[in-house]
Amino acid sequence: MESSSQNIARSLISCKTLFFLFLLLSSNLLTLLVSTTFMSSCSLKLSPPSISITTATHDDQKPPPEKLTDHSKTVPDDLPPEFIAFTSPQKLPYGFNANFDSDEILPPVGSPCIRLRPLLRRYMSYVVNGSCPDDEALAQKLLLGGCEPLPRRRCRPAAPKAYAEPHPLPDSLWSTPSDSSVVWTAYTCKSYSCLISRRMQRSSDDCNDCFDLNWREKHRWTTGSRSTDIDFSIDEVLSMKRPPGTIRIGLDIGGGVATFAVRMMQRNVTIITTSMNLNGPFNSFIASRGMIPLYMSISQRLPFFDNTLDIVHSMHVLSNWIPTTLLHFVVFDIYRVLRPGGLFWLDHFFCVGEELEKVYVPLIESVGFKKVKWGVGRKMDRGPEFKEMYLSALLEKPLINSW
Repeated sequence: MESSSQNIARSLISCKTLFFLFLLLSSNLLTLLVSTTFMSSCSLKLSPPSISITTATHDDQKPPPEKLTDHSKTVPDDLPPEFIAFTSPQKLPYGFNANFDSDEILPPVGSPCIRLRPLLRRYMSYVVNGSCPDDEALAQKLLLGGCEPLPRRRCRPAAPKAYAEPHPLPDSLWSTPSDSSVVWTAYTCKSYSCLISRRMQRSSDDCNDCFDLNWREKHRWTTGSRSTDIDFSIDEVLSMKRPPGTIRIGLDIGGGVATFAVRMMQRNVTIITTSMNLNGPFNSFIASRGMIPLYMSISQRLPFFDNTLDIVHSMHVLSNWIPTTLLHFVVFDIYRVLRPGGLFWLDHFFCVGEELEKVYVPLIESVGFKKVKWGVGRKMDRGPEFKEMYLSALLEKPLINSW
């Protein structure tokens, strides 16, 4: 009797075990069926995160050349008109420019990087955690093509082999730095003595005389350098603001070797200088003098908050080589970053004579500045046959209703 009861109990246990195994298997099959159906209907594709490590490309392994994308086909036509106006390629007034390697200029809003795929591929090919390629000229070509700011890289940039410490302040302000403070591979000149001698040669290089600190740079913006109505001095400009000392921080756009910033520092004003390295180590030179360089092109939105700067200065660079629409955006951006009561010093802007009154004066007046000082003169360095004019203007952002 007892043996029979045990057999019945064992049979019941086996049945329960089989039942639970069947239930577990059925639920798993049902879960698989539901999840497969859901994944298929939603087209959801998940993949584990991965880190892509690229390596330097050797010359014999370079990918075949690739045509740049047609910019006109990459901008959707349903975007706001002002965005399209700002981001669309704009033809350079004087045609092809070797520095840009193009006949047009592209304002940056991120997308130009992927338009420049061949250059971007070269720039972003490197050994992670290793040394960056010595490609400063390539980086600048990307910047001037609108790929601004440049993508970050996980590598260490090239540095001089025997770096020399800069001269201490204040000696550094008017001293030529050591040649060993620069990596020279991207430039035609390989020493500062070569750059200094450029002023005695016929050259199309940008600011070809400004590396000589003992020549014209020694007297720029001083009271003694005034010779015409378009030559404003720094002391004259600072004296126009009341109370004294309210010009404290500012920006110099396309400031060459930062002599303007040096003179302002000597008057307790902090100036940041934007500059490119157009066949010369401008940013390295600025830093060696003890000033702050900002490596950016004229196309980029100024990296400052609204209503913050006391003064913005620009000499020559905001002239008629820039497409008119782009210049309009730039001047409005200057207006944006200036505080109410801030000054915009447009220094030796040049253009063809008839364009001054027809194009550029209306453009400047449309922004909303108040004219503080205004001077016009002939530009004769290329010859009278070009009929070029200079404009120097000191403009103030209104204190009231500056919007």
